[in-house]
Amino acid sequence: MSPHLPARTALRCALTGTAHAEVESDAARALAVNATLSFVSEAESDTAGLTQVRVVPPKGIAPGDVTLTDAPEGWELKSADDGYTLSGPALATGADGEHSIRGRRLPDAEQLVFRTVETYDDGEVARWIELPTDDKEGEQPAPVLRLEPAASGNVLPPPARPPPPRPAAYPRRAHPPRRSPTPHPLQEPPSHRTATGPPDCSPDP
Repeated sequence: MSPHLPARTALRCALTGTAHAEVESDAARALAVNATLSFVSEAESDTAGLTQVRVVPPKGIAPGDVTLTDAPEGWELKSADDGYTLSGPALATGADGEHSIRGRRLPDAEQLVFRTVETYDDGEVARWIELPTDDKEGEQPAPVLRLEPAASGNVLPPPARPPPPRPAAYPRRAHPPRRSPTPHPLQEPPSHRTATGPPDCSPDP
């Protein structure tokens, strides 16, 4: 039995309807890092043993961030997109299924709900998936871990504001090539103009 789990009787017969799935933590605080979560699936059948426990963690705990730290002998963890499954040889009839995982970081929330489905070797399935309400606890409540507020200095910073959009860059307008001035139609081109100046009045030789 894991040292992180509360002391419990190794073998215990539980009547149908009175068993529960439970979760505890050694660091039940929002944004806690590397927190160990300990789960107990109380035996519900007095004729069969547990062979599989499937857990769907709440938003903010990715299955890929979960590491198995303690489980019944021979049981293995397999991750899925929405959670993980722990399975192995059937436990003794009346034995609770206990396992522990380590989460990279707990979400910033007041409570965490872990929907749990248990399977026995005779095919019986117990679904602890009902979400908590303010009125009363459901007949098959999902395990709930209540968290204390995040420690000071361990609060997630507000999301950064996106930078202001840059003004659109307009392409520079291409200037047309310069053209040589077109002479006036009544103006003689410069190469054909006669030289100007005083008339030559010298006598002929």
